[in-house]
Amino acid sequence: MTLKNGNSYRESLKELNPEVFYLGKKIDDRLGYPSFLPHINSAALTYELANMPEYEELLTATSHLTGKKINRFTHIHQSTDDLVKKVKALRLLGQKTGACFQRCVGWDALNATYTVTYEIDKKNGTNYHKKFKEYLLYVQENDLMIAGAMTDPKGDRSLKPSQQKDPDLFLHVVEKNDKGIIVRGAKAHQTGIINSHELLAMPTLAMGEEDKDYALAFAIPVDTKGIIHIFGRQTNDTRRLEEGTMDKGNYKYGIVGGEALTIFNDVFVPWERVFMCGEWEWTGLFVERFASYHRQNYGGCKTGVSDVIIGSAVAAAEYNGVASASHIKDKIAEMVNMTETLYSCSIACSDQGHETDSGAYIVNPLLANVTKLNVTRYIYEICRLCHDIAGGLVATLPSEADLNNPQLKYLIEKYLKGVDNIPTENRMRIFRLIENMTGGTALVESMHGAGSPQAQKIMILKQANLKMKKKLAEDLAGIEKEK
Repeated sequence: MTLKNGNSYRESLKELNPEVFYLGKKIDDRLGYPSFLPHINSAALTYELANMPEYEELLTATSHLTGKKINRFTHIHQSTDDLVKKVKALRLLGQKTGACFQRCVGWDALNATYTVTYEIDKKNGTNYHKKFKEYLLYVQENDLMIAGAMTDPKGDRSLKPSQQKDPDLFLHVVEKNDKGIIVRGAKAHQTGIINSHELLAMPTLAMGEEDKDYALAFAIPVDTKGIIHIFGRQTNDTRRLEEGTMDKGNYKYGIVGGEALTIFNDVFVPWERVFMCGEWEWTGLFVERFASYHRQNYGGCKTGVSDVIIGSAVAAAEYNGVASASHIKDKIAEMVNMTETLYSCSIACSDQGHETDSGAYIVNPLLANVTKLNVTRYIYEICRLCHDIAGGLVATLPSEADLNNPQLKYLIEKYLKGVDNIPTENRMRIFRLIENMTGGTALVESMHGAGSPQAQKIMILKQANLKMKKKLAEDLAGIEKEK
């Protein structure tokens, strides 16, 4: 096995031909299409850095199945040290890209499926874990990028999957035969799926026996017959179709993860790729495991992105000539404090992780949910402070085309000048980066990625052991319970 690099990753995508639509049109050339390139570049960096000696410790690991060196994004965590390295790797990549590098969802799906299939087999005598380990070997040997497919459209949230008027609003089995299953439905918010090699589908919520046809986990290539990907819109996304780089902000790596709505039109899945089919009793654990892994991530990747936002605020303050003002320093200190708080939460939930029955390690679920709940608040505040520091030009800046217009160039350079020794173009580029990184799409992803704030609160209360806390208070207050 050879680790892929950025170029071999891009070449491997040419072997796949998924059906992708964007802005109402079918896109055949994914690798050359301007709207997709930043996401491909961001994912490619996870391969590139893994081949650099200075990043080897964080971005590679030793497979517990083969003893070979693998990309860490295909690794099953074998210790709390692995969980901590995961967070450090995500912060590094957030710093390098300023965006989503897309491989976390699939990585978390691999680990959740590994641990849960082991426990299903142990209880039920099935062979899901054996099949999954064979699939995992294939993923590691070929250094594949996996898209984790968790979220269903859900329809009427007050109804269970089996109660929906349209049964396809949750992905479900429509037929079984001796070769495999046929599934129909959709998965929403599919991060990085159009530039992934495979998708790994999982149940989206805890289910009852009446929902057993929806209790599914399986893996197939993203270009399997019957799959359609509808690429979602992002803030100012048509700027990627324009010439130049300035107005695109983070022009090389984009904003978030290139999400898509993925439709399954009677898609065949062979039995060797099916890792759950009808075991509704295990759906709650599956969701909890995946969510815990995924909520851990946000104190890593989002702190890396926040490092870039803080840096852009510092640059904007310097370019505006206000870097020495005490209120600017105070705001930057607040941004740093919130960023490091998020990182501390993520490191803590990793360090306090534990071994599962399968031998793989899971994070502390309470602290993982605290991490993500804090992200839903702090990222908004970090972005607000950055807007406060930078000023109104973030929202009203003329375009790069205006700057390149000979009639306007002198006027823009004259009237948008800040500190005298800073070129006006540099100031404009920082403002565009701030606009790009702190705009609507990125904030919504911080709020709802890995589940909404309410989902974290539910898990926090579930894990908080409030009875124990109540007893602590009653003991100290001298309250004795009647026997």
